[in-house]
Amino acid sequence: MRPGGFNDAVALRNHTHEQGLPFITDAELSRLVITEAKKRPDRAWLGEVSAVVLQQALADACAAFRNFFACLAGTRKGPKLGPPRFRSRKDARQAIRFTRNARFVITAVGRLRLPKIGEVTVRWSRCLPSEPSSVTVIKDAAGRYFASFVVDAAQTPLPATEAETGIDVGLKHFAVLSGGRKIDSPRFLRRAEKNLKRAHKALSGKEKGSANRAKARRKVARQHVKVADARREFHHQLSTKLIRENQAIYVEDLAVKGLARTKLAKSVHDAGWAQFVGMLEYKAKLYHRTFVKIGRYFPSTKLCSACGAIAEAMPLTVREWTCACGVTHDRDVNAEINIRAEGRRIVAAGRKPVPEMGGKRRRKTPAETGKTPPPASRGERRGTVDETGSHRSAA
Repeated sequence: MRPGGFNDAVALRNHTHEQGLPFITDAELSRLVITEAKKRPDRAWLGEVSAVVLQQALADACAAFRNFFACLAGTRKGPKLGPPRFRSRKDARQAIRFTRNARFVITAVGRLRLPKIGEVTVRWSRCLPSEPSSVTVIKDAAGRYFASFVVDAAQTPLPATEAETGIDVGLKHFAVLSGGRKIDSPRFLRRAEKNLKRAHKALSGKEKGSANRAKARRKVARQHVKVADARREFHHQLSTKLIRENQAIYVEDLAVKGLARTKLAKSVHDAGWAQFVGMLEYKAKLYHRTFVKIGRYFPSTKLCSACGAIAEAMPLTVREWTCACGVTHDRDVNAEINIRAEGRRIVAAGRKPVPEMGGKRRRKTPAETGKTPPPASRGERRGTVDETGSHRSAA
Protein backbone atom coordinates (compact mmCIF):
# COMPACT_ATOMS: atom_id res chain seq x y z
CA MET A 1 0.00 0.00 0.00
CA ARG A 2 1.33 3.44 -0.87
CA PRO A 3 1.17 5.91 2.07
CA GLY A 4 0.21 9.48 1.44
CA GLY A 5 -2.68 11.89 1.09
CA PHE A 6 -5.16 9.69 -0.76
CA ASN A 7 -4.73 6.56 1.33
CA ASP A 8 -4.52 8.52 4.59
CA ALA A 9 -7.75 10.33 3.74
CA VAL A 10 -9.58 7.08 2.95
CA ALA A 11 -8.23 5.37 6.09
CA LEU A 12 -9.14 8.32 8.34
CA ARG A 13 -12.70 8.60 7.10
CA ASN A 14 -13.20 4.85 7.29
CA HIS A 15 -11.90 4.86 10.87
CA THR A 16 -14.22 7.68 11.99
CA HIS A 17 -17.17 5.87 10.41
CA GLU A 18 -16.34 2.61 12.18
CA GLN A 19 -15.95 4.40 15.52
CA GLY A 20 -19.20 6.34 15.08
CA LEU A 21 -17.42 9.70 15.16
CA PRO A 22 -18.63 12.84 13.32
CA PHE A 23 -17.90 13.06 9.60
CA ILE A 24 -14.61 14.80 8.81
CA THR A 25 -15.00 17.78 6.47
CA ASP A 26 -12.72 18.32 3.49
CA ALA A 27 -10.96 21.26 5.15
CA GLU A 28 -10.30 19.31 8.34
CA LEU A 29 -9.13 16.34 6.29
CA SER A 30 -6.62 18.56 4.47
CA ARG A 31 -5.24 19.80 7.78
CA LEU A 32 -4.86 16.31 9.22
CA VAL A 33 -3.42 14.37 6.28
CA ILE A 34 -1.22 17.12 4.82
CA THR A 35 -0.39 19.97 7.20
CA GLU A 36 -0.15 17.95 10.42
CA ALA A 37 1.18 14.82 8.69
CA LYS A 38 4.28 16.67 7.46
CA LYS A 39 5.35 17.13 11.10
CA ARG A 40 5.42 13.37 11.72
CA PRO A 41 8.71 11.50 11.10
CA ASP A 42 7.01 8.77 9.06
CA ARG A 43 5.39 11.40 6.78
CA ALA A 44 8.28 13.86 6.55
CA TRP A 45 8.74 12.91 2.89
CA LEU A 46 5.49 14.74 2.09
CA GLY A 47 7.48 17.98 2.22
CA GLU A 48 9.70 16.76 -0.63
CA VAL A 49 6.90 16.90 -3.20
CA SER A 50 4.79 19.77 -4.48
CA ALA A 51 1.92 20.76 -2.18
CA VAL A 52 -0.38 20.98 -5.23
CA VAL A 53 0.13 17.27 -5.94
CA LEU A 54 -0.93 16.43 -2.38
CA GLN A 55 -3.98 18.68 -2.61
CA GLN A 56 -5.03 17.10 -5.91
CA ALA A 57 -4.69 13.59 -4.45
CA LEU A 58 -6.85 14.69 -1.52
CA ALA A 59 -9.38 16.22 -3.92
CA ASP A 60 -9.60 12.87 -5.76
CA ALA A 61 -10.33 11.09 -2.47
CA CYS A 62 -13.04 13.59 -1.52
CA ALA A 63 -14.61 13.30 -4.99
CA ALA A 64 -14.62 9.50 -4.66
CA PHE A 65 -16.50 9.77 -1.35
CA ARG A 66 -19.01 12.25 -2.80
CA ASN A 67 -19.72 9.96 -5.74
CA PHE A 68 -20.18 7.01 -3.39
CA PHE A 69 -22.60 8.95 -1.17
CA ALA A 70 -24.50 10.16 -4.25
CA CYS A 71 -24.92 6.54 -5.37
CA LEU A 72 -26.26 5.59 -1.94
CA ALA A 73 -28.74 8.48 -2.10
CA GLY A 74 -29.73 7.62 -5.66
CA THR A 75 -28.88 11.06 -7.03
CA ARG A 76 -25.99 9.99 -9.26
CA LYS A 77 -26.59 8.75 -12.79
CA GLY A 78 -24.64 5.87 -14.26
CA PRO A 79 -23.34 2.63 -12.74
CA LYS A 80 -23.27 2.24 -8.98
CA LEU A 81 -19.96 2.91 -7.28
CA GLY A 82 -18.54 1.32 -4.17
CA PRO A 83 -16.59 3.04 -1.39
CA PRO A 84 -13.11 4.37 -2.26
CA ARG A 85 -10.34 1.79 -2.23
CA PHE A 86 -6.69 2.22 -1.29
CA ARG A 87 -4.17 2.91 -4.00
CA SER A 88 -1.12 0.70 -4.38
CA ARG A 89 2.38 0.87 -5.83
CA LYS A 90 1.39 -2.13 -7.92
CA ASP A 91 -1.49 -0.34 -9.65
CA ALA A 92 -1.14 -0.48 -13.43
CA ARG A 93 -1.57 3.29 -13.71
CA GLN A 94 0.24 5.86 -11.58
CA ALA A 95 -0.52 9.57 -11.99
CA ILE A 96 0.12 12.96 -10.41
CA ARG A 97 -1.58 16.22 -11.37
CA PHE A 98 -0.19 19.77 -11.38
CA THR A 99 -2.61 22.68 -11.67
CA ARG A 100 -1.78 26.23 -12.71
CA ASN A 101 -1.11 27.12 -9.06
CA ALA A 102 1.85 24.76 -9.12
CA ARG A 103 3.48 27.04 -11.71
CA PHE A 104 4.62 24.37 -14.12
CA VAL A 105 6.32 25.85 -17.18
CA ILE A 106 6.80 24.84 -20.82
CA THR A 107 10.22 26.21 -21.69
CA ALA A 108 11.22 27.88 -24.94
CA VAL A 109 13.09 24.75 -26.06
CA GLY A 110 10.01 22.53 -25.52
CA ARG A 111 10.81 21.03 -22.15
CA LEU A 112 8.37 20.65 -19.26
CA ARG A 113 9.51 22.16 -15.97
CA LEU A 114 7.71 20.65 -12.98
CA PRO A 115 7.97 21.96 -9.40
CA LYS A 116 10.44 20.05 -7.19
CA ILE A 117 11.21 17.75 -10.14
CA GLY A 118 12.96 19.97 -12.66
CA GLU A 119 12.98 20.03 -16.45
CA VAL A 120 11.73 16.95 -18.28
CA THR A 121 12.38 16.23 -21.95
CA VAL A 122 9.11 15.84 -23.84
CA ARG A 123 8.41 14.32 -27.24
CA TRP A 124 5.40 16.38 -28.34
CA SER A 125 2.64 14.70 -30.30
CA ARG A 126 1.12 18.07 -31.30
CA CYS A 127 1.24 21.76 -30.47
CA LEU A 128 -1.00 22.96 -27.65
CA PRO A 129 -3.90 25.10 -28.98
CA SER A 130 -3.99 27.28 -25.86
CA GLU A 131 -2.41 27.83 -22.45
CA PRO A 132 -2.85 24.64 -20.37
CA SER A 133 -4.70 24.85 -17.07
CA SER A 134 -3.24 21.61 -15.68
CA VAL A 135 -0.93 18.75 -16.57
CA THR A 136 -1.18 15.13 -15.45
CA VAL A 137 1.95 12.99 -15.55
CA ILE A 138 0.99 9.34 -16.09
CA LYS A 139 3.04 6.17 -15.81
CA ASP A 140 1.43 3.15 -17.46
CA ALA A 141 1.99 -0.55 -16.78
CA ALA A 142 4.73 -0.74 -19.42
CA GLY A 143 6.78 1.91 -17.64
CA ARG A 144 6.07 4.67 -20.16
CA TYR A 145 5.47 8.26 -19.03
CA PHE A 146 2.91 10.61 -20.58
CA ALA A 147 2.05 14.26 -19.98
CA SER A 148 -1.64 14.99 -20.49
CA PHE A 149 -2.63 18.69 -20.66
CA VAL A 150 -6.04 20.27 -20.10
CA VAL A 151 -6.57 23.08 -22.63
CA ASP A 152 -9.44 25.08 -24.09
CA ALA A 153 -10.00 23.86 -27.67
CA ALA A 154 -12.08 26.09 -29.91
CA GLN A 155 -14.73 24.41 -32.03
CA THR A 156 -13.77 24.50 -35.70
CA PRO A 157 -16.73 23.74 -38.01
CA LEU A 158 -15.90 21.72 -41.09
CA PRO A 159 -17.33 22.62 -44.51
CA ALA A 160 -20.92 21.44 -44.82
CA THR A 161 -21.62 18.33 -46.85
CA GLU A 162 -24.79 16.51 -47.88
CA ALA A 163 -23.47 13.03 -47.14
CA GLU A 164 -24.66 11.13 -44.09
CA THR A 165 -24.26 7.57 -42.91
CA GLY A 166 -25.52 5.04 -40.46
CA ILE A 167 -23.02 2.77 -38.75
CA ASP A 168 -23.71 -0.85 -37.87
CA VAL A 169 -20.79 -2.19 -35.86
CA GLY A 170 -20.11 -5.90 -35.65
CA LEU A 171 -17.48 -8.59 -35.24
CA LYS A 172 -17.13 -9.98 -38.75
CA HIS A 173 -16.95 -6.44 -40.14
CA PHE A 174 -16.01 -3.68 -37.73
CA ALA A 175 -18.44 -1.23 -39.36
CA VAL A 176 -20.94 -1.23 -42.21
CA LEU A 177 -21.54 2.22 -43.70
CA SER A 178 -24.00 3.74 -46.16
CA GLY A 179 -23.91 2.29 -49.66
CA GLY A 180 -22.97 -1.13 -48.30
CA ARG A 181 -19.34 -0.16 -47.58
CA LYS A 182 -17.78 -2.59 -45.12
CA ILE A 183 -14.76 -1.91 -42.91
CA ASP A 184 -12.94 -5.10 -42.00
CA SER A 185 -12.20 -5.71 -38.34
CA PRO A 186 -8.42 -5.45 -37.68
CA ARG A 187 -8.58 -7.91 -34.73
CA PHE A 188 -5.43 -6.57 -33.10
CA LEU A 189 -5.73 -8.79 -30.04
CA ARG A 190 -6.30 -11.97 -32.05
CA ARG A 191 -3.23 -11.27 -34.20
CA ALA A 192 -1.07 -10.69 -31.13
CA GLU A 193 -2.24 -13.77 -29.21
CA LYS A 194 0.83 -15.83 -30.11
CA ASN A 195 3.27 -13.25 -28.74
CA LEU A 196 1.08 -12.65 -25.68
CA LYS A 197 0.89 -16.37 -24.95
CA ARG A 198 4.68 -16.67 -25.17
CA ALA A 199 5.18 -13.66 -22.87
CA HIS A 200 2.67 -14.93 -20.30
CA LYS A 201 4.29 -18.37 -20.31
CA ALA A 202 7.69 -16.80 -19.62
CA LEU A 203 6.16 -14.73 -16.80
CA SER A 204 4.58 -17.75 -15.11
CA GLY A 205 7.99 -19.46 -14.86
CA LYS A 206 9.66 -16.62 -12.95
CA GLU A 207 9.97 -16.61 -9.18
CA LYS A 208 7.62 -14.19 -7.45
CA GLY A 209 9.34 -11.09 -6.15
CA SER A 210 12.44 -11.56 -8.31
CA ALA A 211 13.93 -9.01 -10.68
CA ASN A 212 13.43 -11.38 -13.62
CA ARG A 213 9.72 -11.58 -12.86
CA ALA A 214 9.50 -7.79 -12.88
CA LYS A 215 11.20 -7.73 -16.30
CA ALA A 216 8.85 -10.40 -17.62
CA ARG A 217 5.84 -8.48 -16.28
CA ARG A 218 6.94 -5.34 -18.11
CA LYS A 219 7.38 -7.37 -21.29
CA VAL A 220 3.78 -8.62 -21.02
CA ALA A 221 2.59 -5.07 -20.38
CA ARG A 222 4.46 -3.78 -23.44
CA GLN A 223 2.75 -6.39 -25.62
CA HIS A 224 -0.65 -5.32 -24.32
CA VAL A 225 -0.01 -1.60 -24.81
CA LYS A 226 1.06 -2.27 -28.41
CA VAL A 227 -2.34 -3.83 -29.03
CA ALA A 228 -4.16 -0.99 -27.26
CA ASP A 229 -2.19 1.69 -29.12
CA ALA A 230 -2.84 0.09 -32.51
CA ARG A 231 -6.57 -0.21 -31.76
CA ARG A 232 -6.77 3.42 -30.58
CA GLU A 233 -4.96 4.65 -33.70
CA PHE A 234 -7.36 2.70 -35.91
CA HIS A 235 -10.35 4.21 -34.10
CA HIS A 236 -8.94 7.72 -34.40
CA GLN A 237 -8.26 7.44 -38.12
CA LEU A 238 -11.64 5.91 -38.95
CA SER A 239 -13.66 8.29 -36.75
CA THR A 240 -11.88 11.35 -38.16
CA LYS A 241 -12.48 10.18 -41.71
CA LEU A 242 -16.19 9.60 -41.07
CA ILE A 243 -16.61 12.99 -39.41
CA ARG A 244 -14.93 14.76 -42.31
CA GLU A 245 -16.96 12.94 -44.98
CA ASN A 246 -20.44 13.04 -43.41
CA GLN A 247 -22.67 15.82 -42.12
CA ALA A 248 -24.70 13.42 -39.97
CA ILE A 249 -23.74 10.12 -38.36
CA TYR A 250 -26.19 7.68 -36.81
CA VAL A 251 -24.97 4.79 -34.68
CA GLU A 252 -26.65 2.13 -32.58
CA ASP A 253 -26.25 2.27 -28.80
CA LEU A 254 -25.02 -1.23 -27.97
CA ALA A 255 -25.03 -2.85 -24.53
CA VAL A 256 -21.30 -3.52 -24.59
CA LYS A 257 -21.13 -4.57 -20.92
CA GLY A 258 -23.77 -7.20 -21.50
CA LEU A 259 -22.06 -8.54 -24.61
CA ALA A 260 -18.75 -8.65 -22.73
CA ARG A 261 -20.24 -11.26 -20.38
CA THR A 262 -20.98 -13.72 -23.18
CA LYS A 263 -18.79 -16.21 -25.02
CA LEU A 264 -17.96 -13.39 -27.47
CA ALA A 265 -16.26 -11.36 -24.71
CA LYS A 266 -12.75 -11.48 -26.19
CA SER A 267 -13.92 -10.42 -29.64
CA VAL A 268 -16.10 -7.65 -28.18
CA HIS A 269 -13.19 -6.23 -26.18
CA ASP A 270 -10.93 -6.58 -29.20
CA ALA A 271 -13.32 -4.46 -31.31
CA GLY A 272 -13.51 -1.62 -28.78
CA TRP A 273 -16.89 -0.28 -29.92
CA ALA A 274 -17.41 1.99 -26.92
CA GLN A 275 -14.11 3.80 -27.49
CA PHE A 276 -14.90 4.27 -31.18
CA VAL A 277 -18.41 5.64 -30.55
CA GLY A 278 -17.04 7.98 -27.88
CA MET A 279 -14.56 9.39 -30.38
CA LEU A 280 -17.32 9.95 -32.92
CA GLU A 281 -19.42 11.76 -30.34
CA TYR A 282 -16.83 14.27 -29.17
CA LYS A 283 -15.45 14.88 -32.66
CA ALA A 284 -18.95 15.55 -34.00
CA LYS A 285 -19.42 18.17 -31.29
CA LEU A 286 -16.00 19.67 -31.98
CA TYR A 287 -16.56 19.97 -35.74
CA HIS A 288 -20.31 20.80 -35.69
CA ARG A 289 -21.57 17.53 -37.11
CA THR A 290 -24.86 15.81 -36.26
CA PHE A 291 -24.45 12.72 -34.11
CA VAL A 292 -27.39 10.57 -33.00
CA LYS A 293 -27.43 7.37 -30.94
CA ILE A 294 -30.23 4.97 -31.79
CA GLY A 295 -31.77 3.15 -28.83
CA ARG A 296 -30.38 -0.30 -28.16
CA TYR A 297 -33.86 -1.86 -28.32
CA PHE A 298 -34.51 -0.64 -31.85
CA PRO A 299 -34.83 -3.82 -34.04
CA SER A 300 -32.39 -2.69 -36.72
CA THR A 301 -31.41 -6.23 -37.72
CA LYS A 302 -34.85 -7.88 -37.73
CA LEU A 303 -36.67 -4.94 -39.38
CA CYS A 304 -37.20 -5.17 -43.14
CA SER A 305 -36.01 -1.89 -44.67
CA ALA A 306 -38.37 -2.42 -47.64
CA CYS A 307 -41.77 -3.15 -46.07
CA GLY A 308 -41.21 -2.51 -42.35
CA ALA A 309 -42.05 -6.05 -41.21
CA ILE A 310 -40.15 -7.45 -38.22
CA ALA A 311 -38.76 -10.98 -38.32
CA GLU A 312 -39.42 -13.20 -35.33
CA ALA A 313 -35.82 -14.33 -34.73
CA MET A 314 -32.42 -13.51 -36.16
CA PRO A 315 -29.53 -15.60 -34.75
CA LEU A 316 -25.97 -14.51 -35.41
CA THR A 317 -25.42 -17.39 -37.83
CA VAL A 318 -27.94 -15.87 -40.26
CA ARG A 319 -26.05 -13.43 -42.51
CA GLU A 320 -28.73 -13.13 -45.20
CA TRP A 321 -32.48 -13.46 -44.88
CA THR A 322 -35.55 -13.07 -47.08
CA CYS A 323 -38.57 -11.12 -45.90
CA ALA A 324 -42.16 -12.18 -46.56
CA CYS A 325 -42.37 -9.34 -49.10
CA GLY A 326 -39.77 -11.14 -51.23
CA VAL A 327 -36.77 -8.88 -50.62
CA THR A 328 -33.48 -10.58 -49.68
CA HIS A 329 -31.36 -8.63 -47.20
CA ASP A 330 -27.73 -8.69 -46.19
CA ARG A 331 -27.96 -8.69 -42.39
CA ASP A 332 -25.49 -5.84 -41.77
CA VAL A 333 -26.43 -3.69 -44.76
CA ASN A 334 -30.11 -3.88 -43.81
CA ALA A 335 -29.27 -2.86 -40.24
CA GLU A 336 -27.33 0.19 -41.46
CA ILE A 337 -30.26 1.29 -43.65
CA ASN A 338 -32.65 1.03 -40.71
CA ILE A 339 -30.28 2.86 -38.36
CA ARG A 340 -29.91 5.70 -40.86
CA ALA A 341 -33.68 5.95 -41.37
CA GLU A 342 -34.34 5.97 -37.61
CA GLY A 343 -31.65 8.61 -37.09
CA ARG A 344 -33.24 10.83 -39.71
CA ARG A 345 -36.62 10.42 -38.03
CA ILE A 346 -35.21 11.45 -34.65
CA VAL A 347 -33.48 14.50 -36.12
CA ALA A 348 -36.62 15.50 -38.06
CA ALA A 349 -38.75 15.18 -34.93
CA GLY A 350 -36.31 17.36 -33.02
CA ARG A 351 -36.57 15.26 -29.87
CA LYS A 352 -34.99 12.36 -28.08
CA PRO A 353 -35.92 8.75 -28.83
CA VAL A 354 -39.09 7.27 -27.38
CA PRO A 355 -38.95 5.85 -23.82
CA GLU A 356 -38.10 2.29 -24.81
CA MET A 357 -35.06 3.68 -26.64
CA GLY A 358 -33.69 5.66 -23.73
CA GLY A 359 -35.64 8.93 -23.90
CA LYS A 360 -37.65 10.69 -21.19
CA ARG A 361 -41.21 9.63 -20.51
CA ARG A 362 -44.08 12.06 -20.81
CA ARG A 363 -45.76 12.86 -17.53
CA LYS A 364 -49.07 11.02 -17.29
CA THR A 365 -52.31 12.95 -17.01
CA PRO A 366 -54.67 12.46 -14.04
CA ALA A 367 -57.05 10.54 -16.28
CA GLU A 368 -54.28 8.09 -17.23
CA THR A 369 -53.15 7.55 -13.65
CA GLY A 370 -56.71 7.24 -12.34
CA LYS A 371 -56.11 10.00 -9.81
CA THR A 372 -58.55 12.90 -9.81
CA PRO A 373 -57.43 16.34 -8.68
CA PRO A 374 -58.43 17.43 -5.13
CA PRO A 375 -61.69 19.38 -4.85
CA ALA A 376 -61.34 23.12 -5.20
CA SER A 377 -61.55 25.10 -1.98
CA ARG A 378 -64.37 27.51 -1.30
CA GLY A 379 -63.99 30.77 -3.16
CA GLU A 380 -61.88 29.30 -5.95
CA ARG A 381 -63.20 29.21 -9.48
CA ARG A 382 -63.99 25.68 -10.51
CA GLY A 383 -62.53 24.36 -13.76
CA THR A 384 -62.10 21.23 -15.81
CA VAL A 385 -59.12 19.28 -17.03
CA ASP A 386 -58.98 18.66 -20.76
CA GLU A 387 -57.46 15.66 -22.54
CA THR A 388 -53.95 17.12 -22.48
CA GLY A 389 -53.97 17.58 -18.71
CA SER A 390 -54.03 21.39 -18.82
CA HIS A 391 -56.43 23.37 -16.64
CA ARG A 392 -59.26 25.35 -18.19
CA SER A 393 -61.38 27.76 -16.27
CA ALA A 394 -65.10 27.22 -16.43
CA ALA A 395 -67.06 29.74 -18.38
